[in-house]
Amino acid sequence: MNTSLSKTKIIGFTFGPFIFTVLLFLFGESDIGRVLALAAWMITWWITEAAPIPVTALLPLVLLPYLGIFTVAESTAPYASPIIFLFMGGFMIALGLEKHNLHQRIALNLIKITGTSGNGIILGFMIATALLSMWISNTATTVMMLPIATSVVQLLLKDNEMNKSDKRFALGLMLSIAYAANIGGTMTIIGTPPNVVMTGYLSELVEFEMNFSQWLPIGLPAGLSILVCTYFLITRVLFSNGIRKIEGSHALIQDKLQSLGKFSKEEKLVTFVFTLTALCWVFKPNINVLIGYPFLSDATTAMAGGILKFIMPINFKKSKFLVRWEDTQRLPWGILILFGGGMTLAKGMEKSGIIQVIGEYVAQNSELGILSLIAIVTTIVLFMTELMSNVALVTIFIPVIIGVAGGLGINPLYLVIPATIASSCAFMMPISTPPNAIVFASGHIKIRDMMRAGVLLNIVSILILVLIGKWLVPLLF
Repeated sequence: MNTSLSKTKIIGFTFGPFIFTVLLFLFGESDIGRVLALAAWMITWWITEAAPIPVTALLPLVLLPYLGIFTVAESTAPYASPIIFLFMGGFMIALGLEKHNLHQRIALNLIKITGTSGNGIILGFMIATALLSMWISNTATTVMMLPIATSVVQLLLKDNEMNKSDKRFALGLMLSIAYAANIGGTMTIIGTPPNVVMTGYLSELVEFEMNFSQWLPIGLPAGLSILVCTYFLITRVLFSNGIRKIEGSHALIQDKLQSLGKFSKEEKLVTFVFTLTALCWVFKPNINVLIGYPFLSDATTAMAGGILKFIMPINFKKSKFLVRWEDTQRLPWGILILFGGGMTLAKGMEKSGIIQVIGEYVAQNSELGILSLIAIVTTIVLFMTELMSNVALVTIFIPVIIGVAGGLGINPLYLVIPATIASSCAFMMPISTPPNAIVFASGHIKIRDMMRAGVLLNIVSILILVLIGKWLVPLLF
């Protein structure tokens, strides 16, 4: 497998610049040809991961000025978009949650509430995982939840053997953590990178600002609907376990809570900053009306919350604060560069006329209704995200969807929102998302089990997202 991956990278590494050169030679007379050549190079490297994804995202910064599409100032501007700072602030706030273990305390208390039956424990893990994934990385959430879940499964071992019911419980629990981590991120605008990529494109290409409070009436119903269906499919249809009580599970959770100690000063301060930031996001319009000036934006709120983490003192005399700058080494800086590169390429596609050409072509050749179009776009994105990075997929696909919507004369949100959420609904393969890979490594899951569950959940997700795109999105926008 590693050899095959290595060959893929080698092929992609050489084919990217090659296809760029060929397209430039054949179609380099026009702006459209030059931008398409760059897009082909980037897509090749993104799909094969021949170079690090953020490095590929830096190509527009260098090549669009060289190709005469943008000035240097124009090509660098999207890398400092307000959307970038929205996500950076969100990362900083999440950093404080993780550093002081507040996320663990929240998760353990939720699991404790939902009971000690097999299905109750799965429900607790799903709620806790989804809730945390709304605010922090789905990968970090899964890494945190997996050891707790493994400890619960260990309680079922009798003479190192588990019966059929126990195995189904273990399988369902592991899958529920991965799926809830993926779904939870869709519920807030900062919960998962594709949401932020979408926000940036809407701002750059159609001059629409999707803010935090606007997304919640979409993200919450969509995410909760998929989450509820996932729970019932796992516990009632696919992997019904029938376990009424897992002996020792309550004591285990209680022991882990006690090991965290009392609710510390650090956790109280992190809770204060987190709550304050979330309230400012939700009630931003009301606060701006009260101030009499549109001072608050999602980006400034996020960065203010992030800055507070660095200047909130735990012990001022000892120069001890909630978060230190050294802690930011753990922030995914590459994701921020990826956003910038994707938006720069999209602006290049807009300026050269590619998006308009796509729109005009679709307008002349498509007789599909809005419902069929939403279903087709959602299905394509959802199954493609099983095989490639959801961030790269959204980065490539959203500008095309916007062009299609423009050509048909429909609101791009009707297509863009379901497609963006669909990109996070990768349930079939261990390679599809980091949470899938992490729980697969637990040893309790076989690929055929994940694929069987994933196919059903994909179909359910498509149905829900089509309904969201057809009725809820037009109602709100």
